[in-house]
Amino acid sequence: MTFKEKVNGLVEEALLERPAVFLIDLTITDAFKIIVSLDGDTGVALQDCIDISRVIESNLDREEQDFSLEVASVGVGSPLKMIRQYKKNVGRTLIVKTGSEIIEAELVEANDVFIILSWKAREPKKIGKGKETVQKELQLPYADIKEAIVTVTF
Repeated sequence: MTFKEKVNGLVEEALLERPAVFLIDLTITDAFKIIVSLDGDTGVALQDCIDISRVIESNLDREEQDFSLEVASVGVGSPLKMIRQYKKNVGRTLIVKTGSEIIEAELVEANDVFIILSWKAREPKKIGKGKETVQKELQLPYADIKEAIVTVTF
């Protein structure tokens, strides 16, 4: 069993005890720095990171392979990578980049195939001069999304 396979198994084992927390990314550098990025359906508590870190650290032998370990939740401005992240952010505003445009809109729905975005836009009136505000909605398959980031409002 390789070092990476062993670490991956330990992370999976630690996450079994926390069904609301899920793995976003697991990276092991050439210098054996282990970076575990987590997210959760209701967020990630500091205790979740501590517990998962302890499971990994206590089951690896530094005499066998020296390593460094970093377990953290994904940052506020991190792009969404998994369908589960879209589903937990329904009702929030996203900035979504597709191949041809950038849309800032409310995430109205997220299922296993696509998301639905809703926003208001100013467009020329159909009759007469000037502009009017119209409600727009777009069904966007995950394959068409290059990047999506949750906006933070204060």
